[in-house]
Amino acid sequence: MNALYALRSDSPSAVATQPALREQVAVAVRRYLADLGGNTPDDLYDVVMREVETPLFAEVMRHYGGNQSRAAAALGINRATLRKKLKHYGLG
Repeated sequence: MNALYALRSDSPSAVATQPALREQVAVAVRRYLADLGGNTPDDLYDVVMREVETPLFAEVMRHYGGNQSRAAAALGINRATLRKKLKHYGLG
């Protein structure tokens, strides 16, 4: 089973009913592009990364009780990069 299902659910049965993260991103990007009404975005990558990274870092930091070393290890990035991202997004 995909580990990116129902990340916040405590119920094993909810795992099978929640769409995967990649599906949620695809739906959101599709909706964003449709809402542009034919206009071409010039910073779509930055918009998506900002929208995804902010809650990702916030939730991982919350999960690890603010421990940057553990959070960085879980994210697979070094602590300096995590600190830089936290500062960039106003999370730390």
